[in-house]
Amino acid sequence: MHKIWFSFVLFWLILTSANAQEYRNPVIPGFHPDPSVCRVGDDYYLVNSSFQYFPGVPIFHSKDLVRWEQIGNVLDRESQLPLKGATSWLGIYAPTIRYHEGTFYMITTNVGNGGNFMVTAKDPRGPWSEPIWLKQQGIDPSLYFENGKCYMVSNPDNTIMLCEIDPQTGEQLTESKALWQGTGGRYPEGPHIYKKDGYYYLLISEGGTELAHSLTIARSTNIEGPYESNPANPILTNCSMKGQDKQIQGTGHGDFIQAADGSWWMVFLAYRNFGGSYHHLGRETCLAPVEWKTGGWPVVNGGEPIDTLMRASLPSVDRSRYNHKYTPREMMSLPEWVYLQNPLKDNYRLKHGKLRLTPHGMLSDNNCSTFIGRRQESEKILVETEMQIHECDTAAVSSSFGLSIYQINDGHIDFGVMEDKVYVSCKLKSLDALSNVVSGSYKGKIRLRITSDCEMYHFLCSSDGKDFVEVASLNCMLVSSEVAGGFTGVTIGMFAEGNGDGAYADFTYFDYQEQ
Repeated sequence: MHKIWFSFVLFWLILTSANAQEYRNPVIPGFHPDPSVCRVGDDYYLVNSSFQYFPGVPIFHSKDLVRWEQIGNVLDRESQLPLKGATSWLGIYAPTIRYHEGTFYMITTNVGNGGNFMVTAKDPRGPWSEPIWLKQQGIDPSLYFENGKCYMVSNPDNTIMLCEIDPQTGEQLTESKALWQGTGGRYPEGPHIYKKDGYYYLLISEGGTELAHSLTIARSTNIEGPYESNPANPILTNCSMKGQDKQIQGTGHGDFIQAADGSWWMVFLAYRNFGGSYHHLGRETCLAPVEWKTGGWPVVNGGEPIDTLMRASLPSVDRSRYNHKYTPREMMSLPEWVYLQNPLKDNYRLKHGKLRLTPHGMLSDNNCSTFIGRRQESEKILVETEMQIHECDTAAVSSSFGLSIYQINDGHIDFGVMEDKVYVSCKLKSLDALSNVVSGSYKGKIRLRITSDCEMYHFLCSSDGKDFVEVASLNCMLVSSEVAGGFTGVTIGMFAEGNGDGAYADFTYFDYQEQ
């Protein structure tokens, strides 16, 4: 009898192993932090923070939690998303997406321009409603629906607070009630409530969104508490003996989702280190399996640290490298393209099949600077554009145009042309150094190319489109969060700087390739 039982267990283990497939973290690479997810039938929808960028809150769709396609941006109108003065420390913080009785809800915080609000839609692709402003403050708000009631949680005063609200008007119907302050880690935030097996589970982040980031959980039989902390907290962190040598670090800020087959999963943020303890691509969206037995506590990834290569019972995924040569019209319409703050539309024009950019101050001014770009999603890339500058003959030339590797308003690398000279300039807080200027007559078309080999950016230019000359090389860590600061990640795009001398530039294309 014992031999038969052993054979059955061995067969089951082999079968389970055979069904497990490999996938890679992050599942949504690049600057896509603070993921929140919901399921409607066999479809999954996920949103991320967007901070100072417009449009805001990118929204993705998936059928398997691994392959994601951006289907739009939740906040695509200035009336929904005022961003005056926003930097990558401000703007749109962690959103939550939920679906209830035919309506999608997205709740978030606009730090610096209004506080907590939510918007609704019947179709996740939009249109989404105008903001419904909320009384209870604190960042990272979330919603929970039950028995005709809508509850909101957020973290004013470093305490997870609960109140009931009217989901139509946003009116707060009950006083805010303290639920939990976590296990003692700093910045208890990112709360989500779930109900399973008679318990209300409260998932939060602790430790700050850096190296010590973690996820902890508590539960209660009453939504108002008291909440009992999981003895095995934290349930997710790579800041541990097992996880300290992984490329993936800063794991935290997650959201549970139950798949259509009954299995449980978690999406969460993490970042990848390059060239030591530096990350420049931002906090990215990762995925891990969850074991959640009846009446028990959830166990993420079997209690093991998160890695770039994972195994789980999901369809195998071929994440092909992304290559796309954007036309000017695509730049203005595809959802992955973003502006700094609310764009001044007259500075972005389609003219004769080209994108015409007109300067508005300097990128470092942090005042609706002229910039249109997309997130860098791979450590190895090739980015190229072709442009032609048009100057006003009667004005003193003070404008420059080109490509920017942008992390924050006082942390970016610009590769451009000014006064017929090609330059690479690192704008980094107290450092403002002009390096490796290449003189030459570039009054016609010029091509600018940036490549990256994980640790270095290389800057090349060509006047004939064939022979490229390397202008400079700079370390990627210069625009990492550890050096430049901010809560975002690198975006790469086209810029125009100047003070009204009448100059402008026409860009023919933008080529983005992941190597």
